[in-house]
Amino acid sequence: MTIETISELKDKIRRLNSKAGQMKMDLHDLAEGLPADYEHLPIAAAQTYEIYQQLHQLKQQLKQWEKQTT
Repeated sequence: MTIETISELKDKIRRLNSKAGQMKMDLHDLAEGLPADYEHLPIAAAQTYEIYQQLHQLKQQLKQWEKQTT
């Protein structure tokens, strides 16, 4: 791993974290509006789950890469 590679991964995590935060807020807004638009809930929840799972995996990868460079 190079410093540039780690930096690129950190940037990717930052962007994904921002997107995840927005999806979390969208899911929250959807839940607050229940029972209206209840049919959108499973899709929004699944997408939010997927992005947080992806974020977790990238953070784990970053930890491993940082350990390898020290």
